[in-house]
Amino acid sequence: MEDKSVLPSLLRRLNNNQLALGAAIEELSKWVEERGSTEVAENVRGALNTLDENAGFINLAIISLSAESRT
Repeated sequence: MEDKSVLPSLLRRLNNNQLALGAAIEELSKWVEERGSTEVAENVRGALNTLDENAGFINLAIISLSAESRT
């Protein structure tokens, strides 16, 4: 496997990890909110929004690197 093709795969897996962590944190946020700690839940959702905002750029970068590694 060429070094060029490893980077897109690595980034794809890191992105998948980020998405999984985001989903788990969202579940915890719901659990916390159900127990009356709405301020903490709101803070967590703010952090999750950052993950969501960066997801689009990460996906575009992965697509770009994948295309480059094929050439």
